[in-house]
Amino acid sequence: MSLKWTDVLEIAIQLAESKPDVDPMAVNFVDLRKWVMELPEFDDKPEHCGEKILEAIQAHWIEERD
Repeated sequence: MSLKWTDVLEIAIQLAESKPDVDPMAVNFVDLRKWVMELPEFDDKPEHCGEKILEAIQAHWIEERD
């Protein structure tokens, strides 16, 4: 299964698992975008990412931590 930018919940789950020591509330969007693109299953074009997508990923990541 390959992940696309629109798979915000699955991306958030994978980030929560791969970066358990990171506080998602303190992550800047530059780092978040980079980390998403580094996920092994991620396969989408960088230009398909926007601020709203990153906000959604961050919000789901925060929920996953709680």
